[in-house]
Amino acid sequence: MKNSKVNSFSTLLWGNKNRINKSGEIPIYLRITVNGKRAEISTNRFVDKNAWLPSAQRVKDKAKGAIQINGYLDMLRGKVLEAYNKLLAANDEITAKKIKSIVAGKPIQSKTTQKTILDALDYHNKKMEEKVTIGQTAKKTYTRYVITKKKVVAFMKHQYKIKDKPLSELRLRFVTEFEHYLLTQDNLHTNTAHKYIKNLKTVMNMSVGLDWISSNPFNNFRCSYIAPKREVLTQEEVDRIRFKNISIKRLAEVRDVFKFCCYTGFAYADIYEFEYDAIIKGIDGGSWLKTNRKKTGVKESVPLLPVALEIIQKYREHPYCLNKNRLLPVNSNQRYNGYLKEIADICSINKKITSHIARHTFATKITLSNGVPIETVSSMLGHSSIRTTQIYAKVIESETKATNNFKYSCVIGIIINKGKQTYAYCSLIER
Repeated sequence: MKNSKVNSFSTLLWGNKNRINKSGEIPIYLRITVNGKRAEISTNRFVDKNAWLPSAQRVKDKAKGAIQINGYLDMLRGKVLEAYNKLLAANDEITAKKIKSIVAGKPIQSKTTQKTILDALDYHNKKMEEKVTIGQTAKKTYTRYVITKKKVVAFMKHQYKIKDKPLSELRLRFVTEFEHYLLTQDNLHTNTAHKYIKNLKTVMNMSVGLDWISSNPFNNFRCSYIAPKREVLTQEEVDRIRFKNISIKRLAEVRDVFKFCCYTGFAYADIYEFEYDAIIKGIDGGSWLKTNRKKTGVKESVPLLPVALEIIQKYREHPYCLNKNRLLPVNSNQRYNGYLKEIADICSINKKITSHIARHTFATKITLSNGVPIETVSSMLGHSSIRTTQIYAKVIESETKATNNFKYSCVIGIIINKGKQTYAYCSLIER
C-alpha cells in the first residue's frame, strides 16, 4: 500500500480511567490511527484523574507537574508527525504500527526488503546442507526440509495463488490451512502432515532468533501423533523365512540380510553402512556391532546372537563384501524391498514385508517377548526416547500372551553405566 492511499491519519491523547491506580492516577496513552486501524503507545505518564482534560488532550495548567507532562506529550506527538512525514517522503507504506515502531526506535523493513517464508526456508536449508557436508546432520533430514519447502510452495500457489509471502503477514490461519491442504490435496496421514508442519515451525523459530519476526505465529498449532499399527512377524513366520530352502541366489542373499536384521534390530540404512571389519569385542567378551543411528544419531549397541554370527561368517568370502569393504551384501533399498515381496510369496506369508519389519520383529518377538527389559531394548535400538520403545511394548501387550512359548530362555538384560557411556547387554540362549 503506497502512501497515496492514506485516506485518514490522526492522533489522540487520552487518559485511561479504567486503569486507575491506588493513588487515584490514570495512565496517558497516545493513539495513532491510519485508515481506521489503530496502534497505541504508552506515554508512561500518570496524572490525577480530575486533572486530565479530554477535550484539550492535556493536563490542567494548574495541576502538579502539568508543564513537564504537557511538554513531553507535545514532543511525543511531534515524533509521530515526523515518522508519518518520513514514510510519506519515502513513498513507503504507511500504517499505524509502522509509525509506532519508528517512534519506539525499532527498525522496520519496507515491503521490498522484509524477509519472506521462502527466504527463511532457503536460509535454513542452506545451513542444514552445510551440516550434512561435515556429517553433523543426516542427508535424509535435510531432504525432508527440502520437501517441506516444495509443499509450502505448492500450498501457497493452490490456496492463495501467490509464489511467496512475507513473514510479517503469516498468521495461525496459514498453518491451519496448510494442514488441511496436506490432508486433503496430498492425501497424507496426519502423522506425516504434522512432521512437515513441525519442520515449518522449526524454521519459524529460527526466524524469530534472527529477528526477522518478533514471534512465531504458529506456536499455538499443536502437532499430534497417532501411534501406527506396527506390522511384525510371528516367531513361526521368522522361522519359516529362516529355514526356507531358497535356490535363487539373489533372493537367498536378501533373505539372509533380512534375517540378520530380525536378530539384531538394525535399520536398513545402518546395515548398509557396516564395513567388513565392523564387529568388535563387547564388554561381556562377546561379538558386538555398534553404530550411531543414521536417523537419530543415537548410539546403537547390539550383542550378536549365534544366528547373526553365522550369517556374517557365511559371507566372509563374498566378492561384494571383499570388493566394497562391506559386512554383508546389501542391495539398494528399492531392490531389497522388491525382493522381500518375492520372499513373502515363496514362504506363504500374507504380510507386506519391508526392511523395517525386521526391526519391529527384533523389538517385539526377539527381545521384549522373551523378557528383555524395555530399557535394554531401547538402548539396543538406539532410540532417543524410551517412549518410542513403548510403542513396541504395547504391541506385545495387545497380543495373546503364551507364557511357555518363548523361543529363547535364560534371558538377561541390564544397563551398564561406564563413565559417560551407556551399554545394553543381553544374553539369549536359543532353545
